[in-house]
Amino acid sequence: MTDLKSVPAITPVILCGGSGTRLWPLSRQRHPKQFLPLVDENTLFQNTLQRLTGGAPTAAPVILCNNAHRFMVAEQLQEIHCPPSGILLEPVGRNTAPAVAVAAFHALTLSDDPVLLILPADHHIKQTDDLHAALAMGAHLAEENFVITFGIVPHAPETGYGYIEKGEPLDRCAAGATTACHISRFVEKPDRDTAQGYLDSGKYFWNSGMFMFKARRVLAEMAAFAPEIVAACRAAYENSRQDLDFIRLDLEAFAACPSDSIDYAVMEHTRRGVMVPLSAGWSDLGSWRSLWEEGAKDAHGNVVFGDVIASNVRDTYLRASHRLLAVVGLDGHVVVETPDAVFVGPRDQVQDVKEIVGRLQTADRREARVHRRVYRPWGWAEDILEGDRFQVKHITLKPGAAITLQKHTHRAEHWVIVQGTADVIKGDKRFVLNQNESTYIPPGVSHRLKNPGETFLSLIEIRTGQPLTEADVKRIVPAGTPPDQR
Repeated sequence: MTDLKSVPAITPVILCGGSGTRLWPLSRQRHPKQFLPLVDENTLFQNTLQRLTGGAPTAAPVILCNNAHRFMVAEQLQEIHCPPSGILLEPVGRNTAPAVAVAAFHALTLSDDPVLLILPADHHIKQTDDLHAALAMGAHLAEENFVITFGIVPHAPETGYGYIEKGEPLDRCAAGATTACHISRFVEKPDRDTAQGYLDSGKYFWNSGMFMFKARRVLAEMAAFAPEIVAACRAAYENSRQDLDFIRLDLEAFAACPSDSIDYAVMEHTRRGVMVPLSAGWSDLGSWRSLWEEGAKDAHGNVVFGDVIASNVRDTYLRASHRLLAVVGLDGHVVVETPDAVFVGPRDQVQDVKEIVGRLQTADRREARVHRRVYRPWGWAEDILEGDRFQVKHITLKPGAAITLQKHTHRAEHWVIVQGTADVIKGDKRFVLNQNESTYIPPGVSHRLKNPGETFLSLIEIRTGQPLTEADVKRIVPAGTPPDQR
């Protein structure tokens, strides 16, 4: 067993991109799978960080995400008491190589040459002890300036993953890692027969998308093979600005960066590439089928979440999030219920949900983008009921949070306080509303809502008029107010 005390300290870099469309309707553009509790009470993002506990010593993590997810990231970090060294906001998506580059530039401002562990935020790993052993081996190799990827020992002819063909074993390394090997080649997702051949050969491993290397080494490799990425990312980071708890990368510089994965930009070219095998119950939870495979099953082979009644149902994934789900006579299916959408399909065809999402996006349906509950910097708002010229929402404000001063030309609002205390500005008046009290906001009257208390403020908002969309919101913001405070 590796002596973890001798392992170099690791800086985790968590990549939070990805939309998780194959897990629609639970995963959506504004609330993708990495921020959902799919296997236990924690989200996949939170589990990614927490499973590192008890292994090699780790520094504060570096988080990469986009602007729309920044407050979810910050809140979920607070929930698990894991302060980051930085939350870097990517203004546009540019794949994993630029994300790694800016993370490396950031990490070098905190330490001379840290060992970086690159982890996608949406994976599931059952056996943390095996993970820790593999990471310890990787950290020692990284100290020798190797560029490490982790290859998953395959157990099935999976066609949804890329593969790594192992080369010759390493002849030496500080860790004594006899199982580590050079990389012969990376191969794209195969067809079924090819995947079976890979499995039978014993020479191929699934490409996990997990990497480890020293910060200066990966930047040197990128400078050799993808210099445009390094130049653009250097500029994006050097011209970044602090915005509350976030670091906003420069839009112009980052948008000019080529889009490429770390696999293509570095791993397929470097002579320092090494693969460390990993057999730790890994899954990327990329489909409803994989969630059924990884889930705890009842006596009939069903994986069940929420308020579900099933009769004569076998080998089926059943998930209810909002109401009673009653199912009769299904075998090998997936049934997922959310407040505004239901998905039903055979387990062996669930990959086709991406076609459904594509149709929703083409039609500009909100069900592709957001749930009924939408998270905002101040808390969240959840749709309850909508009809002709009216809309009812349940609004929750975090302690100390406020909704900006604003007014509407066409719609009126009626607020009823359910729990907590509200500090209200309405026109030229300012007053406090307590539980069971209410106020009416006519069209054209400026108003602001704030939670001055130490507990959550909950209220029902009734909107009337036309239109009821954000198009009828005029925010009254002093010049120079940062976007996060609007």
